[in-house]
Amino acid sequence: QVQLVESGGGLVQPGGSLRLSCAASGRIFSINGMGWYRQAPGAERELVAGITSGGSTNYADSVKGRFTISRDNAKNTVYLQMNSLKPEDTAVYYCNADIELYGLGGSMDAWGQGTLVTVSS
Repeated sequence: QVQLVESGGGLVQPGGSLRLSCAASGRIFSINGMGWYRQAPGAERELVAGITSGGSTNYADSVKGRFTISRDNAKNTVYLQMNSLKPEDTAVYYCNADIELYGLGGSMDAWGQGTLVTVSS
């Protein structure tokens, strides 16, 4: 019914930048909150950044000042601009969205398949 497709991951040197994108598709009526999570090997999944439908944002302390989340509501897409990347940012990054579908009578919690970000020299 709904699909989240991420792109933009890859290998980058410390201090470098990457931009992740996540596009939602399907019978979407509206999208409420959207966010990015990450999971490093052997660690639990953690929230990196979130953004409401009105554009309010929140960030994990570890990425404040380096990462910026944004969204394009017309394209049902959320972005994560990652600057000054550190080796400890290495993880699989997952997109998440709270989506209202036509005819659903509520909202569903959707996840992308994940995209790997590796920060290494």
